[in-house]
Amino acid sequence: MAGGGRVLIVAGSDSGGGAGIQADIKTVTMLGGYAMTAITAVTVQNTLGVSAVHPVPPKIVAGQISVCLSDIGADIVKTGMLVDKDTIEAAAEALESFDVPEVVDPVMVAKGGHALLADDAAAALIEHFAAGAAILTPNLPEAEVLTGRKIRTESDMNAAVPALRALGAKAVLLKGGHLEGPQVVDLLITKGEVMRFADPRIETTATHGTGCTLASAIAAGMAFGLGPEQAVRRARLFVRRAMENAIPLGQGHGPLNHGAR
Repeated sequence: MAGGGRVLIVAGSDSGGGAGIQADIKTVTMLGGYAMTAITAVTVQNTLGVSAVHPVPPKIVAGQISVCLSDIGADIVKTGMLVDKDTIEAAAEALESFDVPEVVDPVMVAKGGHALLADDAAAALIEHFAAGAAILTPNLPEAEVLTGRKIRTESDMNAAVPALRALGAKAVLLKGGHLEGPQVVDLLITKGEVMRFADPRIETTATHGTGCTLASAIAAGMAFGLGPEQAVRRARLFVRRAMENAIPLGQGHGPLNHGAR
């Protein structure tokens, strides 16, 4: 695409349409980009949770990556659910041949509590994807796994900055949505500074897919040449609008309205 905008998404499918590949495609499309996919797993899920996961063979994941990048190319890669160590290594090897920046959402656990990353895969995720990422976007439970620290307050978030920098990403967006309180606070951590973003919390059950959507919105912005700060500001606004305009669906954590303007 002239001027950029090509995003290759490496992630799992959500049958309920609210998160995963489905949320990623909707987000990139709404923000003017072109979405390609390498599907890592098929999940059986709805707003009530994940009941089963069927991994795609690693060589098929790698093949999807290679055919997209060798033909269409990409301005940025966004990763989500990477399933297990074998998939992580296969995806990393396929991406190694192409010099494309990566937005890495270290998806580990679904909102309902179902594990989406094998226990032995965190070290592989850090080695192959966190290190060198253009931006890493962990929520607090994910950041705890990645750093080995307890992060339960905003003070803990700030105290975790050195450990998060040590993971080797060029930037880290530490998402504070799991903290209680009237505001949602995120920290954008670069080598030279820490930027604090805060907005009033939206009281809603339409929170399914917020992490996937935010990371994909950041990727879409960076695919068009925005820097991390600009991309994060726009992505947070996109997610907020999608939450504010959510259509009540399902009996659990409902989806965002990705079509909200």
